[in-house]
Amino acid sequence: MHSFRRNDSRITLGVLALAFIATLIGGALVGLLAAGAGDLSGAVSAFDPYLLRVARFTLWQAALSTLLSVLPALFVARALSRHPRFFGRTLILQLFAVPLALPALVAALGVLALYGRAGYFAGILSSATGSDWPGIYGLSGILVAHVFFNLPLATRLFLEALQAVPTDQWRLASQLGMGPAATFRLIEGPALRQALPGIAGLVFMLCITSFTIVLTLGGGPAASTLEVAIYQALRFDFDPARAVALTALQIALTAVVVTLLARLGADMTGESSLSVAPRRYTTPSVAGTAFDAALIVAALAFVAGPMLATVAAGLQADLARLVGEASVQKAALTSILLAFVSAVLAAVLSLALAMARRALALARRNGPRSMLEFFTDTGAGFVLVVPPIVIGAGWFLALRHLGSVFGAAPVMVAAVNAVMAMPFAIRAVRPAYDAASERHERLAAQLGIAGWNRFRLIDWPVLRRPLATAFAFAMALSLGDLGVIALFGSDSMQTLPYLLLARMGSYRTADAAGLALILGLVCLLLVFAADRLGKERTA
Repeated sequence: MHSFRRNDSRITLGVLALAFIATLIGGALVGLLAAGAGDLSGAVSAFDPYLLRVARFTLWQAALSTLLSVLPALFVARALSRHPRFFGRTLILQLFAVPLALPALVAALGVLALYGRAGYFAGILSSATGSDWPGIYGLSGILVAHVFFNLPLATRLFLEALQAVPTDQWRLASQLGMGPAATFRLIEGPALRQALPGIAGLVFMLCITSFTIVLTLGGGPAASTLEVAIYQALRFDFDPARAVALTALQIALTAVVVTLLARLGADMTGESSLSVAPRRYTTPSVAGTAFDAALIVAALAFVAGPMLATVAAGLQADLARLVGEASVQKAALTSILLAFVSAVLAAVLSLALAMARRALALARRNGPRSMLEFFTDTGAGFVLVVPPIVIGAGWFLALRHLGSVFGAAPVMVAAVNAVMAMPFAIRAVRPAYDAASERHERLAAQLGIAGWNRFRLIDWPVLRRPLATAFAFAMALSLGDLGVIALFGSDSMQTLPYLLLARMGSYRTADAAGLALILGLVCLLLVFAADRLGKERTA
């Protein structure tokens, strides 16, 4: 048996990737600790009724959003599962994947275009309430936007759980003549109950770390979450002590939620792959079919509504003028360059961790897993515990003592967005690399092919598509992100989301709608390209 080397260059690359992530997150924590130590009494006194109210609202909106997303998703997923073959089913599932690709700011504008004070439904809602429709800012707007994002996600994940039920169980249910109630109690119910904690926990995590939705639809301090309060404390009030207290509480909350999710075995990236038509042997009744159809149509209308409103509002804007504006062109170029750097960095870091993890696993064979192997396995998920806005806040506080905060904006945006995309990128890279290593590892070792030659001759042909998938998805996430640029952006450093937010703030709603349409289409094209590459790879 060949003895795999512990001084493998792949391990060195993994250590460098971990060092980069540790520096980014550790530097932010050091900046927060230094700011807190510099004004310890201020940081302690910041734990006041306002902070507790913000924390309470953060948990309350996340709990409500989770309930309103997950409970309907249970029934919609069951309806889709009970009818594995009907015209348009594949299109519906594809449509339910679109919110995962849309930038949050674009979705928020779609919600406003539909339910806002001047939205398409404003007249109907005014007639229904008997008074002028006040709009949807505040808790109601946050909930609608969160359900728009998370209902399709939860539906797809519940549907995946139902499709994992063994075919023999469906065949036996058909042979025994089980009705809908018995089928649900004995087959569907247990599968859904097993998936429920992990899916609900994942949705809760997404809602508790929501920034852009709350910033654009919250409507003011009464509907602020911890992440938005951090942004306001730094950019508007410049109160470092309060920012430190808020970030400490945010990290504590996310750490608790991530720990619970890990115990529940939740999929932290929220991805799911669905077959088109699984086999079932039970036939719903006419009444059951009608009820299922109503559920599916209602869910489809709710999800499609903001998308159609975004397109309709965007087409009403003067797109030719927008595209010709120097500020838009500059913001678009900045966005593309930063997104490109972020995507390359995310793909490289993810590959380095995947390679190091595999090399360490081969080196230890059947022994206990080392701490280094543990970190190469979980390093991509560190950003889940320390969200991007917290990393940005820490570096914002640290850099104000070292030089120009806004001068470091390109580096911070590219680096934080790269780490933010890593949990998704590594999902595309790691399985492909592990499979390639399983086939070629021993032969490469026997022939003495290592380092760059191994990557060029053996790994690259296999990893080309997975890396392209990771790159496209990471670039889409970076293009649509508002978190870090909201802290570091300025008149001289603007991305498309930052410019879009500025146009919204100056009540140039037509321009904002046009920019949202352009940004949304570019991000969707990138994600569809990533999905296509991934399917071609697995075909």
